This record gives sequence, C-alpha cells and structure tokens, in this order.
Amino acid sequence: MAAADSTPQKMVCAWCGSAQHWACRTRIVDYIRAPTFTMPTAHIRLARLHAVARMVCALASAVTCGGAPAQPDVRAEYMPAVTVTAKANPNPVEKSYRKMVKGMDLFQRQHALSPNAELRFKLLPRKQGTDMNTITLAVVGDTVDFVLPIAADHTFALPRHALAQQEDAQVVPNRRALSLTWRTDIRTPGLPPDTRRLGDLRLECRVGMEAGLISNSSSLIGRLAGAVFDTPAYCDKPAPLYLFFADRPLFSVTLLAGARRHVLSIDKLYANASDDTDMQANLPYCDCEMLVDRTYVLPLGDNTWPDDTLVLFEYMDGE
Repeated sequence: MAAADSTPQKMVCAWCGSAQHWACRTRIVDYIRAPTFTMPTAHIRLARLHAVARMVCALASAVTCGGAPAQPDVRAEYMPAVTVTAKANPNPVEKSYRKMVKGMDLFQRQHALSPNAELRFKLLPRKQGTDMNTITLAVVGDTVDFVLPIAADHTFALPRHALAQQEDAQVVPNRRALSLTWRTDIRTPGLPPDTRRLGDLRLECRVGMEAGLISNSSSLIGRLAGAVFDTPAYCDKPAPLYLFFADRPLFSVTLLAGARRHVLSIDKLYANASDDTDMQANLPYCDCEMLVDRTYVLPLGDNTWPDDTLVLFEYMDGE
C-alpha cells in the first residue's frame, strides 16, 4: 500500500495548504461566474509552475502569499474546459432511445464494477434560468409515445420497449436545445454523506459514453490528437477528461483507499478554469456551462486505485 499523501484538514486550503487561505477557491469560482472572466497570462504561468495558491491570491487581492518561488514540476496534459463528444445527436437536448438502451446493456455486462447499484439517468441544467422542476420527459417514435416519470432529484429510469427500439425513438424533454445536459447516475447504497465510490463513477463514464449522453464540444477537442472520444474505452485512459458533477459547489475532492489518500489538484476541478485563458469563449461549448463550480475529473483508468476507492467531497458551504 502506498504511503498516504499530505492532505489538508477541514478549513485548510487544498490549494496552498494554509489555514489562512480558505478563500482561495471561492475567489476563483467568483471569477468563473463573472461575465467578464479572464485569467491573466502571468497567473497561468504561475499555475503551471505549481504555485496555484499564489495565483489565486493575486487574482483575489485578498491575502499576501509569501515564500520562495515554486519550482516547476511535471503537469498532466493540458485539459481544455470542454467535455468530449459521445455520439451526439443533431439536436443535443434529445437522446436516441437505442443508444441509451445500448448503455443499459453495457451496464448489465459490466455490473461487477458497481454490483450493488442500479442505473438511472440524470438531467442537469446547462443554461441560466432553466427550470428543472417542471420538466416532462417522453419517449417518442413514429407511433410510440409514452411519458417517463422524473424523480425529485431529476433522475429517471428508462424501461425497455420493443416498439420504441424498432422505431428508433427519441427521449425528449420539454426543453429547448442546449438548455439541459445528461449524465448517468450509478450510486452504491449505504455510503456516508458526501461520498461516492470510484467503481460507480467508472461505470457512469462507460455507460454515459455508450449511451451518447454528452452534448456538444468545440474545436479545442481537435487539439487532443489521437484520442478516441466516442466509445466507453475512452474512460479507461489514465486521466480521461470526462466531467462529473458534484451535488453542490466544490472546495476539494479526495480519493481514499485504505491508508492511501490523495487530494485532487486544482487542474482536476472547475473544468480546469485555472489553466484556460479563454474560459468565457469556451464555456458555451461545454455542457458544464452552469455547473463549472461542481465539476471534477478522476483518474478512471489508473488501476492502482481500486473500484472500492472512496471519493470524498468537501463543499464550498462547509456543510
């Protein structure tokens, strides 16, 4: 078992490790939400030299960060603030019933990743002002047409229906294109609050890719040469750029497996806003547009983290 990593405690900044810099992440989230959000080049350089705390403090003008300049270290490949395209439909708000059933089939085949969980699908807001409480959802084909019940947490189950499969029906919410995004929701019951299980999230990614749930992308994706984005195999990469969404705005995300503990670095949170010099222009192409402060990515393909690894969330509100 690997040695435990150094981890900030409650009310300690997970960026810079100081008890005085609790405001660091809230500052950058404020900047992300601002309509004129930009990140100066000098600050990007500092972030890439592993001085994220100094960058944020300079942005916020709230605290003074002393100490010697940080030394460069090896960083993961640049992650643009967009999600990958997975077999998207021409109208992203609608989803193919057949593709979603293919995702259900994959869930059954790979259920061992999450043996105690059930598969549900989830609707999330993509645009400001989207009313999530009055959404209706239907499966619509040439002749088939039936309503899908949506739970209070905006999740739903998709029943198997031979005629819908035959007619290549669409799963259609009563919302305009690009106002919503979709994810799978696979949760092992009985976990502590603010906790997910890595195997569940690995399966969420694979099923989501197979089902074609991820909507929209930008030309920035083309910069990641050689990557395969439209199959579940993408989720087996050591550091896939599949965006997950927490329930509330995030302060930190920690992986825990036995005595091994690792706090995700800032470039794994907030759709990598700390490294995106053109966030405002890119954000409309990301289905994280309304949920940037809840986004995170995980080392799904790193098998040194077992499926039973716990993913622990600490939220901005401290609750």
